[in-house]
Amino acid sequence: MSSAITRRAAACISACVSLIASPALAEDGAVPQSGIASTSLCADAYVLALAPEGGITALSWQVDQPVSAAAPWSRSLPRAWPDAARLLELSPQLTVFGTGEGGRTARLLERAGHDSVELSWADDFEGVRNNLIALGAASSRESEADLAIAEIDQRLARLAERAAERPRQPRLLYLSVSGGSAGAGTYVDAAINAAGGINVMAERGAAGWTRSDPELALGLQADIVLTSFFADGYASTFNRARRHTAYRRLLDHPDRAEIPAGVWPCASPRLIDAAELIADAIDAWERDR
Repeated sequence: MSSAITRRAAACISACVSLIASPALAEDGAVPQSGIASTSLCADAYVLALAPEGGITALSWQVDQPVSAAAPWSRSLPRAWPDAARLLELSPQLTVFGTGEGGRTARLLERAGHDSVELSWADDFEGVRNNLIALGAASSRESEADLAIAEIDQRLARLAERAAERPRQPRLLYLSVSGGSAGAGTYVDAAINAAGGINVMAERGAAGWTRSDPELALGLQADIVLTSFFADGYASTFNRARRHTAYRRLLDHPDRAEIPAGVWPCASPRLIDAAELIADAIDAWERDR
């Protein structure tokens, strides 16, 4: 059984035992306090985009890991995960779940009188905007959401201006630690397009996240190779690109840009940071030509 499944099962058992053992808590719950709690790395990014330092009760159990781009001050906050017992203990005014995390825990919180919202999976900037609107409405921070969206749109406009000034569009290839890549309809593709580049895999007709294919990798050509999660990702036996010789040519590409994992573990408000870093890599490539 995977660690993720084990954690989810343990959370459900913990929540059910807690509520069964304390009928009053199940019916009335602890009185919700002010503040927001986030249960996932992706939700952290949205909460940090809208809530002030004093308005956050807890961030996810992943907040102090290398894949998190959370500010240093936020890493000392209490930890939360999709466990009703833990969330009732923290008693935030609002709990923010990552995609697919609410489920039974959200229903148990609702029974105890606690509000929650579950973010939708996003594959582009429009999805990010929609999640900001949803979280803004759930947390009564509509104006903050509007400002965050306006800032993203302004930065996208500046990226478009930078792209228009370049003599041509470079071709970019994203290589994951598993040896796979990202085709059309992924947030990596959205960031590449926003930066003014052409996604090699989308150009080849690939859609979604692609699997490791050493034979394909040997024939791929790109002006710039994008990598991420190599230096600050999770250790895994599936990190094939670290070991397989078919990927060495791409990893040794003279124009390789490593994008910090924390800016895009999902499509969050930080996706614009990834797009700007890709645009910087494109500008550097243009200068060196």
